[in-house]
Amino acid sequence: MIDHRKHFWLGVRDFLPLVSGVLPFGLIAGATGVSLGMSPEMVLGMTVLFFAGSAQLAAYSLIQDNAPFVIILVTAVVVNLRFAIYSATFAPLLGPLKKRYRFPMAYMLSDQVYGLCSMPEQLQKSKHEQVWYIAGVSIAMALSWLISVVLGVVLGAGIPPGWSLEFTIPLAFLAMLVSTISNRLLLMVAMISGATIVLLQWLPYNFGFIVAVTAGVTGGAVLPNLLKMRGASHD
Repeated sequence: MIDHRKHFWLGVRDFLPLVSGVLPFGLIAGATGVSLGMSPEMVLGMTVLFFAGSAQLAAYSLIQDNAPFVIILVTAVVVNLRFAIYSATFAPLLGPLKKRYRFPMAYMLSDQVYGLCSMPEQLQKSKHEQVWYIAGVSIAMALSWLISVVLGVVLGAGIPPGWSLEFTIPLAFLAMLVSTISNRLLLMVAMISGATIVLLQWLPYNFGFIVAVTAGVTGGAVLPNLLKMRGASHD
């Protein structure tokens, strides 16, 4: 018989080292929203609605520019496109669950959850073991994220208005970018996206960001084949 609690708490335990990365990001998300003039209720509401730090920070930047709601919505969708891939990966595991379990776990899906739960040692477990492990990681991540944003809101409310925190938005994205570049392909994709957004920075409402994401995704799809062809030609 499967010990559900064991695999649930294994997920919680394995997530704990990642709290150090979630905490500062949540603090930035909470404090920056308040510094932009948003009410604590609005920041927390956006946090619950988005449940995606990168999309939330991107939305902050657009709100600061008084962008239309449609632009903010499209940007959030583009930033979160990766979750479609994550969902497809976990669909065989979570699909058979009842809706009251499947929907909350789909909602709590994040980069950290995907990263931990797609490790080879986890994929070797039974489906029931994987589901409970995913549940443990997901709940630990959700609580860490929400608590860190609440702390950010509280701290941000005490920051003088003259202390602008808008600069933390690009810094947060830069930190995420540097932490994910681990090989030549990812570096090339980052360079394509970076060059595109610099060239198109004149576009209103940060629309160049959407084009840059599209260019990066296209580069990520095309470059592996080009690199293989180049390697074959050298052989």
